[in-house]
Amino acid sequence: METGAIPLADVGAFDLQSTVESGQSYLWDRADGGMYETAAAYGGDHWYETVVPPLDGVSDERTVVRVRQTDGRLEWESTTDAVPILTHLLRLDDDLDAILDAAPDDPVIERAIEEFRGMRLVRDPPFACLVSFICSAQMRVSRIHRMQRAMADAYGDTVTMNGDEYEAFPTPAQLAATTESDLRGLSLGYRAPYVRRTAEMVADGDADPAAAATLPYEDARDYLTRFVGVGDKVSDCVLLFSLGFLEAVPLDTWIRSAIADHFPDCDRGAYAETSRAIRARLGGDYAGYTQTYLFHYLRTVGEDGE
Repeated sequence: METGAIPLADVGAFDLQSTVESGQSYLWDRADGGMYETAAAYGGDHWYETVVPPLDGVSDERTVVRVRQTDGRLEWESTTDAVPILTHLLRLDDDLDAILDAAPDDPVIERAIEEFRGMRLVRDPPFACLVSFICSAQMRVSRIHRMQRAMADAYGDTVTMNGDEYEAFPTPAQLAATTESDLRGLSLGYRAPYVRRTAEMVADGDADPAAAATLPYEDARDYLTRFVGVGDKVSDCVLLFSLGFLEAVPLDTWIRSAIADHFPDCDRGAYAETSRAIRARLGGDYAGYTQTYLFHYLRTVGEDGE
């Protein structure tokens, strides 16, 4: 096991808890078992754990990473040097101060940023991110997280570090080898056939979510809808939280409510037209950052926090 620390003075504004407990990622687990239990997740010093597939997409080795924020630094434990992995997963190389300072002047946006400044976007592995958001329809964040953990526990490989065992999220082949009944048994409900068929498509080489990263934004969104159970909103989630399209704005219930309450001129009816309008209103190239602050603020603090 290797250990180390990343000084936050080298990173800029950062908050680990709000980053991994804000509904962007369901692939981290909190060591104390309290993931998604804090209403307005911010500022904790909990240990978070995940198992990361190879970032090069070539090797088969999986990496255990544990991290916590304390005393102005990120302490980590891992089966390898975790600095490049954490930099990638948590976007520590983003100039967050510049991104947030360029956010549109609007009272609700300003309140969201003030409440959670330091929250970063995540950069999750594409396949696991895709499955997570296929499972997200009409689900609370805590239940989405439990579904991903259940799949990892049932079908993922076990990786050992310092005598402790950690379960990796299943590979496409591992999920494709399940049955719909198996996945329904993990409380996936009607999402079970979507997850299995999507895994089968990736395992068979029919499509790869990572391939969308090479396309222009709206083409990338269209590409991802070829996966079973994936519409425009899920596509936007994968583009934003995995593939680096920081302009993406998933039009979920919270953001549609924000449009109705604060940006009604952006409601153009169809998804594509509304998406273009709200992206422009929320800051263009970095609209996804603004969206994520709004989502987390409205979901955990809400308008009563004004």
